[in-house]
Amino acid sequence: MDNMLQLRNGPHRQPPVGAGHLTAEYDPRPSAIREARAEVRRQLELWGLAGQDDVLDTAELLVSELATNALLHSASRFRVTLSAAHGILRCEVQDAGRRTPQVLDAGGSESGRGMFLVDALARRWGCHQDGQRKTVWFEL
Repeated sequence: MDNMLQLRNGPHRQPPVGAGHLTAEYDPRPSAIREARAEVRRQLELWGLAGQDDVLDTAELLVSELATNALLHSASRFRVTLSAAHGILRCEVQDAGRRTPQVLDAGGSESGRGMFLVDALARRWGCHQDGQRKTVWFEL
């Protein structure tokens, strides 16, 4: 399993060992979600994961969900941090919100499914409060 990471959907190439780190900040506006998704895709392609569309798509989707939550629930600038090392891709979204995310039943509603998707697709995820800022993270 040195060069493969076994996830729910099958084997995937690992990010290079010590691949790197990216941090970007966004203003609280709807276009920031699209910008964050694009930046995540660009960075993962730079790290050599261009052929792993399922990893790229999942990372983009989950970043989009966390960025949307930051925008809707905190209406503050938010920071996306992406890191890859030792076969783990980790993404953090930090905002000024105090509300801890909850996993809701997907149901038929168009809203409220973001954390359900994170819970279903991420290897692990969590949330921690650091002073006035909250960070929600996931790993693939």
